[in-house]
Amino acid sequence: MKFFLDLLPVIVFFSVYKYSDIFLATLWAIIISIFIAGATYAIKKTIEKMVIVNTLLITFLGGLTILFHDNTFIMWKPTAIYWLIAFTLFGSQVFFRKNLMKKMMNKQFQLSEKSWNFLNTNVIIFMILIGILNLYVAFNFNENTWVNFKLFGITSLLVIFMVYLAIFVSRKSK
Repeated sequence: MKFFLDLLPVIVFFSVYKYSDIFLATLWAIIISIFIAGATYAIKKTIEKMVIVNTLLITFLGGLTILFHDNTFIMWKPTAIYWLIAFTLFGSQVFFRKNLMKKMMNKQFQLSEKSWNFLNTNVIIFMILIGILNLYVAFNFNENTWVNFKLFGITSLLVIFMVYLAIFVSRKSK
């Protein structure tokens, strides 16, 4: 269910875009993101940090997209979120000596320090690369191609990467 809720703004964006334009699609993605954050808080009395960050980014960059009638801002949004994740994981590891992947998942499975560091590094590299790939598609192909890539390409890459991580964890888990 969480995976679906995480994807819902993208699905709404894609659906509205197919019948209208990027500006109305962006507006609806903002509305859905705020609704999900609000509903989550109303039900759970808490909101995950990533939901807050994602909602703030879509609202800010989406708002600029609508205000300036310029799709560049919304096209940067996926990259901004992926690079923010990479920066957070990297900064936490390097400056605070804390592996956030370990902190988030240590209760689900046990790995050696070497494996936790490998996992963390893989996620950082993947997030940087997928951010670069998003920008490449956004600024080297037409808007429609980017919208399709955003839903189908990025989602597929994320699922493949999660499968890779699951295989790695299952092999290395104690």
